Amino acid sequence: MIEHINIENQLAAIIIRREYTTSGIQFFTPDDFSQQLGYMNRPRGYIIPPHVHNPVVREVQYTKEVLFIKSGKVRVDFYDEKQQYLESRNLYAGDVILLAFGGHGFEVLESSEIIEVKQGPYAGEQDKTRFSPVPHSQVKVDDDPR
Repeated sequence: MIEHINIENQLAAIIIRREYTTSGIQFFTPDDFSQQLGYMNRPRGYIIPPHVHNPVVREVQYTKEVLFIKSGKVRVDFYDEKQQYLESRNLYAGDVILLAFGGHGFEVLESSEIIEVKQGPYAGEQDKTRFSPVPHSQVKVDDDPR
């Protein structure tokens, strides 16, 4: 299952649930995203030819993050660019999320292992603006697919 989270007509996040499966290769991000997210399901013996990546000058304006929930349960809260809370989703072991635009915050609901991939180099505090999380009483978790 694939979920697209849109904020103000802009793709803010893509969630790939652990149950998702298809054959071949499938990319979920538009070609112009500075972080690309894809899925491969290849049979035994399939060969991906050896290759190197050529140097290509790219301009990255916004950090995009990919999180893989290795274990546990995490709630992700989505915010607009004005830091206004919108909605939440629960992420479970095996789920993957690409965070592209808008704001986001997390609450670890069960002890979790999370693998994060994002562009670098990291710019420290220049890389993000922190703000207060949504109060628990206002959290709206969209329908839980499990």
